[in-house]
Amino acid sequence: MDRFYQKCKQHSLKITPQRTAVYKTLEASSSHPCADMIHKVLQKEFPNISLDTVNRTLITFSKVNIIDVVEGRGDPRRFDPNLDAHHHFHCLACNKIFDFHDTALDQITPSSDIAKKFIITGKKIVLKGYCDNCRSQASTL
Repeated sequence: MDRFYQKCKQHSLKITPQRTAVYKTLEASSSHPCADMIHKVLQKEFPNISLDTVNRTLITFSKVNIIDVVEGRGDPRRFDPNLDAHHHFHCLACNKIFDFHDTALDQITPSSDIAKKFIITGKKIVLKGYCDNCRSQASTL
């Protein structure tokens, strides 16, 4: 939470109960939730909070590097409070996103063509496939 408070102050964002609750709800989840999932959880504590407020809050947090937007496949944006170096595995069956660490993937260096065209600020690899619970579905495809 210290990083959250510091980033809010650094970017002149008021630390409101709603913003704090959005961040705490995201931080407590390991499922990389979308705005709708967070909204449903928050409605118990804040019955009048709108989905638009939750979505705008998450987008604001991502713009000031409090959280990351997780890669998607046309689904609603998903969010990740973990800013430490890690990668994602996206299950094609259940749509869950899992964090994983792999030092070999951390060492991947973009080609000089890419480095000339872009300013690279980070690397995140996304692997797609079937998680342990959905593995049997992969054999039927």
